[in-house]
Order: sequence, then structure tokens, then C-alpha cells
Amino acid sequence: MAEVATSGTSSATSDQLLVVIDPVARRADGESVRIARDVLRAGAAGAKVCLPDGPEEFARALARRGSRRPVVVGDDRALVRTVELLHRHRELAGCALSLVPVGGAVSLARSLGVPSGAVAAARAVLDGAQRRMDLLVDDSDGVVLGALRIPPLGSTSPERDTADGVTHPWLRTCRSLVRTLAPAAPGSGPTRLRVEVDGETLVDLHQSVEAVSVVPGAPGTAHVEVRPASVGAEASPLSAEGRTVTVSGAHFRYRADAVVSGPVRTRTWEVREGAWGLTVPE
Repeated sequence: MAEVATSGTSSATSDQLLVVIDPVARRADGESVRIARDVLRAGAAGAKVCLPDGPEEFARALARRGSRRPVVVGDDRALVRTVELLHRHRELAGCALSLVPVGGAVSLARSLGVPSGAVAAARAVLDGAQRRMDLLVDDSDGVVLGALRIPPLGSTSPERDTADGVTHPWLRTCRSLVRTLAPAAPGSGPTRLRVEVDGETLVDLHQSVEAVSVVPGAPGTAHVEVRPASVGAEASPLSAEGRTVTVSGAHFRYRADAVVSGPVRTRTWEVREGAWGLTVPE
């Protein structure tokens, strides 16, 4: 792993940055990475830049940051990975994370208030303010920053349609044809699930469901919506808000932010209010 420190020293510990550049971002858009690095170096004397070669080196760089404020240059997957690492080391409470979104999938970053351009995002790192947000944590210590969906939207996860962060339209076309010709995979259509919100059953196993979505609700809660399967007239969605969500029943896959997980038979998610902080423009 290459590490580069700028010359000079920072006048305040809180201004010292550890800039971790995700390898996928370097391969996907090297020019945006260079621009972000130059803006951060110019604005934060003593900023340390790390160029990890993979997830393990990425994790080690983050773990060895000391008192430096971590800045991730990467896509949504890099952001989720960083929050998950900090959560598992129980370091989210005292850490203000910053992000410069670079790569193919940055819709989550935009929805959280991070500017999409490299220059604007880097300036927000330097001049912005920390925004504390809720975190959805599951019983396997996985995290959700934005939306959770069952079944996942689409039948493949982003990493299966990309290589080194670059999307191949021809690959998506071929896979679409294969999915059309092949029989439906188990769990790809309506399924029977029990969905409980704060211990109260929203839908039970006797009712097939088309989809379940969990998104941030009022502070400290998640908004849950279940779309029942319907024959003929469309069934009205069922919704509730609460702090814990448990889904159980047939094996199911779920998409948490940009990552597809499963199959599992049961999973519980809990809202942790104000659990993590992200630097956004004031």
C-alpha cells in the first residue's frame, strides 16, 4: 500500500486528514481522483494520502488512522464498507466521516447530501459540517445507510455487472437474455414472509408478498412498506414505522444499499439513532 504525506503540519489535530483512495475509484476515474487529492492537499496541510490495493489494506489504513479524520474517495460500496468497519470497531460515535464520491454507483452518496462533483465534494470535506444520521444495523452486524429491499431490485447485484468499477452494457444485455430464457429462480416472485415492526406483525405467512422496503423514517425510526401479492385488483401496500424490523419465512435475499445478501430465513434490523456522522456542505 502506497502512502504519501503532504509537506507542512496542520495547525489543529481536527484538521488532519487521512485520505483513503479506494482502488476501484482509481481504476474507474483516475482524473476525478487526482482532482480530489489536489484540492484536499491544498486545503489541509499535513493530509496523509493512502492508496490501498484491496479491501484488507483499506481496512488496515482506516484502523491505523490515529487522530486523523478519515476521508474516503470512492463509490457507495466504499462508503458502506467504511461505515461497517467503523461500526464493528465501535468507533462511529467519535468519528466524523467524509466522502468524495468517485465511481459508477454514487446515488446513495447524493441522497445523503454529498455533492457529486470531485471539486465540490472535496471542498465540502474541508469546509462542511458534520451531519449525524440514523443507522440500520442487522443481527449479523451488517449496516444499512439508505434503503433495504426484499427481494432486491433486479436479479443481479452491482458487482456482477461491473468489473473494476466499469459497467459493460453488452454484459447486461447477455444476462438479460439469459434471464428471459431461463426459468425463474426460487424466491424471484411472490413469497411468503412474516414482517414484524416493533414486535407487531405487519404481514404474516398466510399472505404472499411482492416486495418489502425499509427506508429511514422519523428520527430513530424506519419506515416499512409491504406490497402484498395481488390477483386481479392491485392490493394496497401496508406500512408502519418502528425501531426494529424482523423478516422471516422462506429463504430470501435482500439488497442493503448497493450490496445483495442472503439467502437467509430470518433477519432483524434495529435503528441506531444518530449513530454515524457524515460531512456535508453547511
